[in-house]
Amino acid sequence: MLYTCGHKIPDSDSIIGAIAMAYLQEKLGKQTKAVRQGDINPETAYILEKFNLETPELKTSFAGCDLFMVDYNNYTEGPDDLKEANLVGIADHHKLGGLVTAGPLDVWIRAVGCSNTVIKEMFDYYEIEIPKDIAGAMMCAILSDTVIFKSPTCTKVDTRICKELADIAAIEDFKAIGMEMFKVKSQVEGVPTRELVKRDYKNFDMYGHKVGVGQLEVVDLSIFDEIKDDLIADIEALRVEDDNDTVLLVLTDIIAMGSQILVATKSPEVIEKAWDVKIENNQFWLKGCLSRKKQIIPFLEPAFK
Repeated sequence: MLYTCGHKIPDSDSIIGAIAMAYLQEKLGKQTKAVRQGDINPETAYILEKFNLETPELKTSFAGCDLFMVDYNNYTEGPDDLKEANLVGIADHHKLGGLVTAGPLDVWIRAVGCSNTVIKEMFDYYEIEIPKDIAGAMMCAILSDTVIFKSPTCTKVDTRICKELADIAAIEDFKAIGMEMFKVKSQVEGVPTRELVKRDYKNFDMYGHKVGVGQLEVVDLSIFDEIKDDLIADIEALRVEDDNDTVLLVLTDIIAMGSQILVATKSPEVIEKAWDVKIENNQFWLKGCLSRKKQIIPFLEPAFK
């Protein structure tokens, strides 16, 4: 059995990518199953329901299993026993994460805005048709990862492939679906702050410093006004619990095109140096910041060097 699986704390790209990859590998003659490493977030649940796709089952141990990794290529976001798994392939759009394998594998890594863009190219390469439901979900994953084409990670390839997937799924106004997805993301009332912080959260090792970065993308930052202090308290608690140097929570307003960065850190001078900003009340504003991958990590990591 070959398992297709995305990273820990899965987002829509990793869940939909695992489903699409499983379908592709089945068509290539391999017995395959899509699985997940964590809970489904509200946006992904919306996508799965809209296109009548089953939620992949939870699987956290892969020792001795064949694994095709989707949307990551590092040990930090993989299962704890990743080194004991047999890595068959990778479909990703992130920087290389230091994996070591025992044998050759099928690697598809492209500098694009979404792993599902890469997977669509794999379908094209193998000349395999994509079912309408999976195509629609893949389209949504691209809209999510590229913030409806506004993210600096978005490329012309993402835009073209998203439109091709919309055609396969017979969807005309795909941007309207994108806005519906982000409205779902914006529903935070009654959700525990820890759940919000960990909804899209990744851990990093930055020159020996443990750093966690979460991101919430919404259509209006005012929804955080009444809970912002609680969020700041929670990321500080998380920093202490995980023995991190720093935890950031990136609150991204896709309409205003910028992010409010909430900060819990032992190294405020490093954070301020990274973006030439002043932290006030455990936060600061980054105009034009939409991408953790291109506008947060590449600035923060060198500052810890």
